[in-house]
Amino acid sequence: MKLGTPLSESATRVMLLGSGELGKEVIIELQRFGVEVIAVDRYENAPGHQVAHRAYVIDMTDGAALRALVEKERPHLIVPEIEAIDTDMLATIEADGLAEVIPTARATQLTMNREGIRCLAAEELGLPTSAYAFADSLDELQRAIDNGIAYPCIVKPVMSSSGKGQSRIESAADVARAWDYAMSAGRVKQARVIVEAVVDFDYEITQLTVRARGVAGDIETHFCAPIGHVQKNGDYVESWQPQPMSDAALEESRRIAKAVTDALGGRGIFGVELFVKGDEVVFSEVSPRPHDTGLVTLISQWQTEFALHARAILGFPVDATLRSVGASAVIYGAMNETAISYSGLEQALDVQTSEIRLFGKPEAFDRRRMGVAIASGGDIDEARGRARLAASRVKTEK
Repeated sequence: MKLGTPLSESATRVMLLGSGELGKEVIIELQRFGVEVIAVDRYENAPGHQVAHRAYVIDMTDGAALRALVEKERPHLIVPEIEAIDTDMLATIEADGLAEVIPTARATQLTMNREGIRCLAAEELGLPTSAYAFADSLDELQRAIDNGIAYPCIVKPVMSSSGKGQSRIESAADVARAWDYAMSAGRVKQARVIVEAVVDFDYEITQLTVRARGVAGDIETHFCAPIGHVQKNGDYVESWQPQPMSDAALEESRRIAKAVTDALGGRGIFGVELFVKGDEVVFSEVSPRPHDTGLVTLISQWQTEFALHARAILGFPVDATLRSVGASAVIYGAMNETAISYSGLEQALDVQTSEIRLFGKPEAFDRRRMGVAIASGGDIDEARGRARLAASRVKTEK
Protein backbone atom coordinates (compact mmCIF):
# COMPACT_ATOMS: atom_id res chain seq x y z
CA MET A 1 0.00 0.00 0.00
CA LYS A 2 1.39 3.36 -1.01
CA LEU A 3 0.31 6.44 0.93
CA GLY A 4 0.10 9.86 -0.65
CA THR A 5 0.28 13.41 0.64
CA PRO A 6 -2.94 14.85 2.13
CA LEU A 7 -4.65 17.69 0.27
CA SER A 8 -2.79 16.86 -2.92
CA GLU A 9 -3.49 14.84 -6.06
CA SER A 10 -1.63 11.87 -4.54
CA ALA A 11 -3.71 11.84 -1.32
CA THR A 12 -4.97 8.59 0.17
CA ARG A 13 -8.55 9.45 1.14
CA VAL A 14 -10.61 7.71 3.83
CA MET A 15 -14.24 8.58 4.59
CA LEU A 16 -15.63 7.81 8.05
CA LEU A 17 -19.40 7.33 8.25
CA GLY A 18 -20.02 8.27 11.86
CA SER A 19 -17.56 10.54 13.62
CA GLY A 20 -18.12 10.23 17.35
CA GLU A 21 -15.44 9.71 19.99
CA LEU A 22 -14.32 6.37 18.56
CA GLY A 23 -14.18 7.75 15.04
CA LYS A 24 -12.20 10.75 16.30
CA GLU A 25 -9.45 8.49 17.61
CA VAL A 26 -9.38 6.54 14.34
CA ILE A 27 -9.04 9.81 12.41
CA ILE A 28 -6.11 10.89 14.58
CA GLU A 29 -4.37 7.57 13.95
CA LEU A 30 -5.00 7.75 10.20
CA GLN A 31 -3.58 11.25 10.08
CA ARG A 32 -0.37 10.01 11.71
CA PHE A 33 0.19 8.26 8.37
CA GLY A 34 -0.69 11.36 6.34
CA VAL A 35 -4.12 10.09 5.28
CA GLU A 36 -6.66 12.65 4.10
CA VAL A 37 -9.82 12.07 6.15
CA ILE A 38 -13.42 13.05 5.43
CA ALA A 39 -15.65 12.85 8.52
CA VAL A 40 -19.41 12.39 8.13
CA ASP A 41 -22.03 12.47 10.87
CA ARG A 42 -25.68 13.25 11.46
CA TYR A 43 -24.99 16.40 13.51
CA GLU A 44 -22.62 19.35 13.26
CA ASN A 45 -19.34 19.56 15.13
CA ALA A 46 -19.22 15.87 16.02
CA PRO A 47 -15.93 14.90 17.71
CA GLY A 48 -14.43 13.53 14.51
CA HIS A 49 -15.46 16.64 12.57
CA GLN A 50 -13.12 18.64 14.77
CA VAL A 51 -9.98 16.80 13.64
CA ALA A 52 -10.76 15.78 10.04
CA HIS A 53 -9.65 17.52 6.86
CA ARG A 54 -13.27 17.97 5.78
CA ALA A 55 -16.58 17.42 7.54
CA TYR A 56 -20.13 16.82 6.33
CA VAL A 57 -23.54 16.47 7.96
CA ILE A 58 -25.96 14.16 6.17
CA ASP A 59 -28.60 11.57 6.92
CA MET A 60 -26.58 8.43 6.21
CA THR A 61 -29.74 6.34 5.92
CA ASP A 62 -30.53 8.39 2.79
CA GLY A 63 -28.88 6.28 0.10
CA ALA A 64 -29.00 8.97 -2.59
CA ALA A 65 -27.36 11.56 -0.31
CA LEU A 66 -24.70 9.04 0.72
CA ARG A 67 -23.84 8.11 -2.86
CA ALA A 68 -23.74 11.77 -3.92
CA LEU A 69 -21.20 12.52 -1.20
CA VAL A 70 -19.06 9.51 -2.13
CA GLU A 71 -19.11 10.58 -5.78
CA LYS A 72 -18.10 14.10 -4.75
CA GLU A 73 -15.23 13.12 -2.46
CA ARG A 74 -14.08 9.91 -4.19
CA PRO A 75 -12.59 8.25 -1.11
CA HIS A 76 -10.43 5.18 -1.57
CA LEU A 77 -11.79 3.61 1.61
CA ILE A 78 -15.14 3.99 3.41
CA VAL A 79 -15.14 3.14 7.12
CA PRO A 80 -18.61 2.76 8.71
CA GLU A 81 -18.58 3.71 12.40
CA ILE A 82 -22.30 3.64 13.27
CA GLU A 83 -25.41 1.57 12.50
CA ALA A 84 -27.61 4.26 10.96
CA ILE A 85 -26.37 3.81 7.39
CA ASP A 86 -28.01 2.66 4.18
CA THR A 87 -25.96 -0.53 3.98
CA ASP A 88 -27.60 -1.60 0.73
CA MET A 89 -26.23 1.56 -0.87
CA LEU A 90 -22.81 0.78 0.59
CA ALA A 91 -22.97 -2.58 -1.15
CA THR A 92 -23.88 -0.86 -4.42
CA ILE A 93 -21.05 1.66 -4.00
CA GLU A 94 -18.59 -1.17 -3.45
CA ALA A 95 -19.97 -3.23 -6.36
CA ASP A 96 -19.71 -0.18 -8.65
CA GLY A 97 -16.05 0.22 -7.73
CA LEU A 98 -16.47 3.69 -6.25
CA ALA A 99 -14.66 2.76 -3.00
CA GLU A 100 -13.67 -0.17 -0.82
CA VAL A 101 -15.86 -0.61 2.27
CA ILE A 102 -14.15 -1.63 5.52
CA PRO A 103 -14.20 -4.46 6.41
CA THR A 104 -16.53 -5.32 3.49
CA ALA A 105 -19.98 -4.14 2.45
CA ARG A 106 -21.39 -7.60 3.24
CA ALA A 107 -19.90 -7.55 6.75
CA THR A 108 -21.40 -4.13 7.32
CA GLN A 109 -24.82 -5.31 6.19
CA LEU A 110 -24.73 -8.33 8.47
CA THR A 111 -23.40 -6.66 11.60
CA MET A 112 -25.43 -3.45 11.44
CA ASN A 113 -28.51 -5.63 11.87
CA ARG A 114 -28.72 -7.99 14.85
CA GLU A 115 -30.83 -10.38 12.79
CA GLY A 116 -28.14 -10.86 10.18
CA ILE A 117 -25.29 -11.45 12.59
CA ARG A 118 -27.26 -13.69 14.94
CA CYS A 119 -28.41 -15.90 12.06
CA LEU A 120 -24.84 -16.07 10.77
CA ALA A 121 -23.40 -16.99 14.17
CA ALA A 122 -26.06 -19.44 15.35
CA GLU A 123 -27.45 -20.97 12.17
CA GLU A 124 -24.56 -20.89 9.69
CA LEU A 125 -21.55 -21.18 11.99
CA GLY A 126 -23.19 -23.17 14.78
CA LEU A 127 -21.74 -20.97 17.53
CA PRO A 128 -23.28 -21.08 21.01
CA THR A 129 -25.76 -18.22 21.56
CA SER A 130 -28.69 -17.47 23.82
CA ALA A 131 -32.15 -18.63 22.74
CA TYR A 132 -33.65 -15.89 20.57
CA ALA A 133 -36.54 -14.86 18.33
CA PHE A 134 -37.46 -11.88 16.18
CA ALA A 135 -40.71 -9.94 16.35
CA ASP A 136 -42.36 -7.36 14.08
CA SER A 137 -45.12 -6.34 16.49
CA LEU A 138 -46.03 -6.24 20.14
CA ASP A 139 -48.23 -9.31 19.69
CA GLU A 140 -45.39 -11.25 18.03
CA LEU A 141 -43.06 -10.27 20.85
CA GLN A 142 -45.49 -11.55 23.44
CA ARG A 143 -45.96 -14.83 21.55
CA ALA A 144 -42.21 -15.34 21.25
CA ILE A 145 -41.82 -14.95 25.00
CA ASP A 146 -44.77 -17.23 25.75
CA ASN A 147 -43.62 -19.90 23.28
CA GLY A 148 -40.17 -20.57 24.65
CA ILE A 149 -38.04 -17.50 25.38
CA ALA A 150 -39.70 -17.05 28.82
CA TYR A 151 -38.97 -14.51 31.55
CA PRO A 152 -36.63 -12.86 32.27
CA CYS A 153 -35.50 -11.87 28.77
CA ILE A 154 -33.84 -9.02 26.90
CA VAL A 155 -35.45 -6.99 24.10
CA LYS A 156 -33.38 -4.91 21.66
CA PRO A 157 -34.07 -3.14 18.36
CA VAL A 158 -32.48 -5.09 15.52
CA MET A 159 -30.56 -1.90 14.69
CA SER A 160 -29.16 0.17 17.56
CA SER A 161 -25.93 0.70 19.46
CA SER A 162 -24.55 1.29 22.97
CA GLY A 163 -27.57 -0.25 24.67
CA LYS A 164 -30.06 2.17 23.12
CA GLY A 165 -33.55 0.70 23.14
CA GLN A 166 -32.53 -2.30 25.23
CA SER A 167 -34.75 -3.52 28.09
CA ARG A 168 -34.80 -6.41 30.53
CA ILE A 169 -38.28 -7.89 30.86
CA GLU A 170 -39.19 -9.57 34.13
CA SER A 171 -42.90 -10.20 33.53
CA ALA A 172 -45.79 -9.61 31.11
CA ALA A 173 -46.28 -6.19 32.68
CA ASP A 174 -42.98 -5.04 31.12
CA VAL A 175 -43.55 -6.16 27.53
CA ALA A 176 -45.40 -3.15 26.10
CA ARG A 177 -42.99 -0.71 27.71
CA ALA A 178 -40.00 -2.60 26.30
CA TRP A 179 -41.54 -2.64 22.80
CA ASP A 180 -42.22 1.12 22.90
CA TYR A 181 -38.68 1.85 24.12
CA ALA A 182 -37.16 -0.28 21.38
CA MET A 183 -39.24 1.50 18.75
CA SER A 184 -38.16 4.92 20.03
CA ALA A 185 -34.45 4.18 20.21
CA GLY A 186 -33.54 2.17 17.11
CA ARG A 187 -30.99 3.80 14.81
CA VAL A 188 -33.19 2.99 11.81
CA LYS A 189 -36.96 3.27 12.07
CA GLN A 190 -37.82 -0.38 11.70
CA ALA A 191 -40.57 -2.13 13.69
CA ARG A 192 -38.51 -5.23 14.44
CA VAL A 193 -36.81 -6.44 17.60
CA ILE A 194 -34.80 -9.39 18.84
CA VAL A 195 -35.82 -10.99 22.13
CA GLU A 196 -33.22 -13.12 23.88
CA ALA A 197 -33.28 -15.46 26.83
CA VAL A 198 -31.13 -14.22 29.70
CA VAL A 199 -27.78 -16.02 29.80
CA ASP A 200 -26.41 -17.15 33.15
CA PHE A 201 -22.82 -15.89 33.09
CA ASP A 202 -19.99 -15.02 35.45
CA TYR A 203 -18.76 -12.04 33.42
CA GLU A 204 -18.80 -10.46 29.96
CA ILE A 205 -15.80 -9.74 27.79
CA THR A 206 -14.97 -7.93 24.61
CA GLN A 207 -12.51 -9.94 22.56
CA LEU A 208 -10.94 -7.39 20.22
CA THR A 209 -9.97 -9.30 17.09
CA VAL A 210 -7.88 -7.82 14.28
CA ARG A 211 -7.70 -9.03 10.71
CA ALA A 212 -4.62 -7.46 9.14
CA ARG A 213 -2.08 -8.15 6.44
CA GLY A 214 1.28 -9.54 7.49
CA VAL A 215 4.56 -8.65 5.81
CA ALA A 216 3.98 -11.45 3.29
CA GLY A 217 0.61 -9.94 2.36
CA ASP A 218 -1.64 -12.67 3.77
CA ILE A 219 -4.49 -11.83 6.16
CA GLU A 220 -3.61 -12.80 9.72
CA THR A 221 -5.83 -12.81 12.83
CA HIS A 222 -4.57 -11.13 16.01
CA PHE A 223 -6.20 -11.08 19.44
CA CYS A 224 -5.94 -8.40 22.10
CA ALA A 225 -6.01 -9.41 25.75
CA PRO A 226 -9.66 -9.87 26.80
CA ILE A 227 -11.46 -6.78 28.11
CA GLY A 228 -13.81 -7.04 31.06
CA HIS A 229 -16.54 -4.48 31.53
CA VAL A 230 -19.52 -3.33 33.54
CA GLN A 231 -22.69 -2.32 31.72
CA LYS A 232 -25.78 -0.50 32.92
CA ASN A 233 -28.86 -0.53 30.69
CA GLY A 234 -26.74 -2.01 27.93
CA ASP A 235 -24.18 0.81 27.95
CA TYR A 236 -20.66 0.39 29.26
CA VAL A 237 -19.59 2.39 32.33
CA GLU A 238 -16.24 0.76 33.12
CA SER A 239 -13.79 -1.52 31.35
CA TRP A 240 -10.47 -3.10 32.23
CA GLN A 241 -7.79 -5.17 30.56
CA PRO A 242 -6.86 -7.98 30.91
CA GLN A 243 -9.92 -9.82 32.23
CA PRO A 244 -8.76 -12.91 34.16
CA MET A 245 -10.18 -16.12 32.71
CA SER A 246 -9.30 -19.78 32.43
CA ASP A 247 -7.09 -21.00 29.61
CA ALA A 248 -10.01 -23.08 28.30
CA ALA A 249 -12.38 -20.08 28.27
CA LEU A 250 -9.77 -17.88 26.59
CA GLU A 251 -9.15 -20.50 23.91
CA GLU A 252 -12.88 -20.89 23.28
CA SER A 253 -13.39 -17.11 23.16
CA ARG A 254 -10.76 -16.81 20.48
CA ARG A 255 -12.13 -19.79 18.55
CA ILE A 256 -15.55 -18.13 18.43
CA ALA A 257 -14.08 -14.73 17.59
CA LYS A 258 -11.99 -16.13 14.75
CA ALA A 259 -14.92 -18.12 13.35
CA VAL A 260 -17.21 -15.11 13.14
CA THR A 261 -14.58 -12.64 11.89
CA ASP A 262 -13.32 -15.11 9.27
CA ALA A 263 -16.91 -15.44 8.05
CA LEU A 264 -17.25 -11.65 7.83
CA GLY A 265 -13.88 -11.21 6.12
CA GLY A 266 -12.08 -8.04 5.19
CA ARG A 267 -9.58 -6.02 7.24
CA GLY A 268 -9.87 -4.09 10.48
CA ILE A 269 -10.71 -4.53 14.12
CA PHE A 270 -13.82 -6.33 15.38
CA GLY A 271 -15.29 -6.07 18.87
CA VAL A 272 -16.62 -9.55 19.66
CA GLU A 273 -18.87 -9.56 22.75
CA LEU A 274 -19.05 -12.81 24.71
CA PHE A 275 -20.62 -14.19 27.90
CA VAL A 276 -18.39 -16.42 30.02
CA LYS A 277 -19.36 -18.92 32.71
CA GLY A 278 -16.49 -21.04 33.94
CA ASP A 279 -14.94 -22.56 30.82
CA GLU A 280 -18.09 -22.07 28.71
CA VAL A 281 -18.43 -19.15 26.30
CA VAL A 282 -21.56 -17.83 24.54
CA PHE A 283 -21.50 -15.46 21.57
CA SER A 284 -23.46 -12.20 22.00
CA GLU A 285 -22.64 -9.66 19.28
CA VAL A 286 -19.88 -8.37 17.03
CA SER A 287 -19.07 -4.85 15.81
CA PRO A 288 -16.82 -4.45 12.73
CA ARG A 289 -15.05 -1.42 14.19
CA PRO A 290 -13.49 -0.19 17.44
CA HIS A 291 -15.57 -0.96 20.52
CA ASP A 292 -16.49 1.50 23.27
CA THR A 293 -15.12 -0.81 25.98
CA GLY A 294 -11.84 -0.73 24.05
CA LEU A 295 -11.23 2.86 25.14
CA VAL A 296 -9.17 1.20 27.88
CA THR A 297 -6.56 0.37 25.21
CA LEU A 298 -5.63 4.05 25.16
CA ILE A 299 -3.53 3.18 28.20
CA SER A 300 -3.21 -0.60 28.26
CA GLN A 301 -1.81 -1.52 24.82
CA TRP A 302 1.22 -0.46 22.80
CA GLN A 303 -1.07 -0.02 19.82
CA THR A 304 -4.55 1.13 20.83
CA GLU A 305 -7.61 -0.39 19.19
CA PHE A 306 -7.73 2.76 17.06
CA ALA A 307 -4.11 2.40 15.93
CA LEU A 308 -4.74 -1.27 15.19
CA HIS A 309 -7.80 -0.38 13.11
CA ALA A 310 -5.93 2.32 11.18
CA ARG A 311 -2.99 0.03 10.44
CA ALA A 312 -5.25 -2.84 9.38
CA ILE A 313 -7.36 -0.57 7.17
CA LEU A 314 -4.24 0.66 5.39
CA GLY A 315 -2.88 -2.85 4.89
CA PHE A 316 -0.06 -2.66 7.44
CA PRO A 317 1.11 -5.21 10.04
CA VAL A 318 -0.18 -4.81 13.61
CA ASP A 319 0.98 -5.58 17.15
CA ALA A 320 -1.71 -6.29 19.76
CA THR A 321 0.73 -6.62 22.68
CA LEU A 322 -0.51 -5.58 26.12
CA ARG A 323 1.58 -2.81 27.72
CA SER A 324 0.13 -2.71 31.23
CA VAL A 325 -2.94 -3.47 33.29
CA GLY A 326 -5.42 -0.67 32.59
CA ALA A 327 -8.95 0.52 33.24
CA SER A 328 -11.41 3.12 31.97
CA ALA A 329 -14.36 4.87 33.57
CA VAL A 330 -16.98 6.96 31.77
CA ILE A 331 -17.50 10.69 32.39
CA TYR A 332 -21.17 11.60 31.89
CA GLY A 333 -22.80 14.85 30.85
CA ALA A 334 -24.97 14.92 33.99
CA MET A 335 -27.18 17.61 32.42
CA ASN A 336 -29.09 18.41 29.25
CA GLU A 337 -27.25 21.45 27.93
CA THR A 338 -25.11 22.72 25.07
CA ALA A 339 -21.66 24.29 25.31
CA ILE A 340 -20.94 22.90 28.77
CA SER A 341 -17.70 23.39 30.69
CA TYR A 342 -15.60 20.95 32.71
CA SER A 343 -13.97 21.54 36.07
CA GLY A 344 -11.99 19.40 38.49
CA LEU A 345 -9.48 18.42 35.81
CA GLU A 346 -6.51 19.34 38.00
CA GLN A 347 -7.76 17.02 40.73
CA ALA A 348 -8.57 14.26 38.23
CA LEU A 349 -5.14 14.40 36.63
CA ASP A 350 -3.54 14.32 40.07
CA VAL A 351 -4.61 10.68 40.36
CA GLN A 352 -1.54 8.53 39.80
CA THR A 353 -1.09 7.15 36.24
CA SER A 354 -4.39 8.70 35.11
CA GLU A 355 -5.34 10.45 31.88
CA ILE A 356 -8.53 12.25 30.86
CA ARG A 357 -9.99 12.27 27.37
CA LEU A 358 -12.80 14.75 26.75
CA PHE A 359 -14.58 14.05 23.48
CA GLY A 360 -15.72 17.58 22.62
CA LYS A 361 -19.36 16.71 22.00
CA PRO A 362 -21.35 19.90 21.38
CA GLU A 363 -24.38 18.83 23.42
CA ALA A 364 -24.58 17.04 26.76
CA PHE A 365 -27.32 14.76 28.03
CA ASP A 366 -27.66 13.39 31.52
CA ARG A 367 -26.30 9.93 30.60
CA ARG A 368 -24.38 10.87 27.48
CA ARG A 369 -20.75 9.77 27.43
CA MET A 370 -18.76 13.02 27.26
CA GLY A 371 -15.34 11.71 28.18
CA VAL A 372 -13.41 8.91 29.79
CA ALA A 373 -10.81 8.55 32.51
CA ILE A 374 -8.11 5.94 31.95
CA ALA A 375 -5.48 4.68 34.38
CA SER A 376 -2.94 1.90 34.77
CA GLY A 377 -2.13 -0.02 37.92
CA GLY A 378 -0.29 -2.93 39.46
CA ASP A 379 -3.46 -5.01 39.24
CA ILE A 380 -7.02 -4.67 37.99
CA ASP A 381 -8.45 -3.40 41.27
CA GLU A 382 -5.85 -0.65 41.52
CA ALA A 383 -6.33 0.43 37.89
CA ARG A 384 -10.14 0.44 38.23
CA GLY A 385 -9.98 2.41 41.46
CA ARG A 386 -7.75 5.05 39.91
CA ALA A 387 -9.91 5.37 36.79
CA ARG A 388 -13.12 5.67 38.82
CA LEU A 389 -11.56 8.25 41.14
CA ALA A 390 -10.28 10.37 38.25
CA ALA A 391 -13.66 10.21 36.48
CA SER A 392 -15.52 11.18 39.66
CA ARG A 393 -13.45 14.38 40.01
CA VAL A 394 -14.47 15.76 36.61
CA LYS A 395 -17.57 17.95 36.91
CA THR A 396 -19.75 19.40 34.18
CA GLU A 397 -21.07 22.94 34.44
CA LYS A 398 -23.14 25.33 32.37
